[in-house]
Amino acid sequence: MKESRFNREQGDSNTTPGREKYWEGNLSVEARKWFEEDNRYFLHQNLSTPVLNVLARAHGACIEDLDGKSYIDMHGNGVHNAGFNNPDIIAAVRKQLDSEMTFCPRRYTNIPAVSLAKKLSEITPQGLSRSLFCPGGSEAIEMALKLAKQVTGRFKTISFWDSFHGAGFAAASVGGEEHFHGGLGPMVPGAFHVEFPNYYRNPWGFTDRSDVDAECLRQIELVLRREPEMAALIGEPISAKPVVPSRGFWEGVKGLCDEYGALLIFDEIIEGFGRTGKMFACEHEEVVPDIMCLAKGISGGYLPLAATLTSERIFEGFLGRHEEFKTFFHGHTYTGNPLACAAAIASLEIFEQEQVLDELQGKIDYLTKRLQPFTSLDHVGDVRERGFMVGIELVADKDSKQPFAPEHRIGHMVTMAARRSGLIIRPLGDVIVLMPPLAISLDELEKVCDITFESIRAVVG
Repeated sequence: MKESRFNREQGDSNTTPGREKYWEGNLSVEARKWFEEDNRYFLHQNLSTPVLNVLARAHGACIEDLDGKSYIDMHGNGVHNAGFNNPDIIAAVRKQLDSEMTFCPRRYTNIPAVSLAKKLSEITPQGLSRSLFCPGGSEAIEMALKLAKQVTGRFKTISFWDSFHGAGFAAASVGGEEHFHGGLGPMVPGAFHVEFPNYYRNPWGFTDRSDVDAECLRQIELVLRREPEMAALIGEPISAKPVVPSRGFWEGVKGLCDEYGALLIFDEIIEGFGRTGKMFACEHEEVVPDIMCLAKGISGGYLPLAATLTSERIFEGFLGRHEEFKTFFHGHTYTGNPLACAAAIASLEIFEQEQVLDELQGKIDYLTKRLQPFTSLDHVGDVRERGFMVGIELVADKDSKQPFAPEHRIGHMVTMAARRSGLIIRPLGDVIVLMPPLAISLDELEKVCDITFESIRAVVG
């Protein structure tokens, strides 16, 4: 029972008969050799091992295995905004390699790092002008939490149930999934959680969106009022499932944070860099956080990179408390790595030169239209989207919204059916998540919708 509960939110089962059948039909002798070597030598991650397959290459929206079978990848860990193996980004990284400036010791700076920091200050919501780089999103969250605590002199946080903010110890503490902190004993103290506004399925049975928002805001205000040592509230502007809050919800959250002296941290690790149809998801509500965390799409997955940004006001607040240091209490060997920064700069140049966001709107409109027939399926309870973040929730009964029993692993079964047709989609429990690369073509989007529709119909009718 514990296993099914842990797998309800993140990932899919690695040990079902469907996986065994997939391995039997998709691992050649050569692939099987590397598959077994992987199992032998890696310290297994339970969401990633045993691995699905052995990849040989990736290009555009597709990944390809050792035997040449290609899959359209709607998962991509959210990094492949510019598409895999984009020639402009490859050229930028190669040029940086040839420059002989490939690593910068922490006590120095370099032109790609400074250029990227300057560019981020220009494109992020107004006022977020101070950056610190690191290799991954989990570390960016850790830096944001540390900064908020140092600025405010407080140590408590509010975040949301069912959220994921990373696998680091502090990041897992504020995350709202037991999967990432279960069995670890006491976590970072002072991490409080409240409900995220889910309008299709919420614990109170509310059907009016304003009632859901009001209850979530009431919970936040209650914690802020009763826990005066609150440093920050951290959340994703749009949850990963995804759930899109009503316009005005985050404005209400920011007002409460300001009233009680807590900072607002936005985790835009998945949503940032165009995925929602705007450069950053918070721009849909025009709410500017005190701290923002970015990763994944920042460099397109070519090299590990993430960033924590804050405003001059917050930075000066830090100096006011720690005037003798003049700097943020953090250090990282790979901050400002010139190779990763070169990849990020190239990715951002593609956005501007190819007018990606303008072109993306046509693809979003097409995807919205193609998703409409999904609601006619007997076991599709809800279809929700914001740009290129799509969630299709499967239910046993549409009228009562009754979910499937966890042991049925319906989401996993649908993803395995899609995989047999050359499509990678992601199950979050029984929510099928599609996160296309922004570079995907309309023909590929059409194929994605066709395969997803038929896979759902084949599994649950």
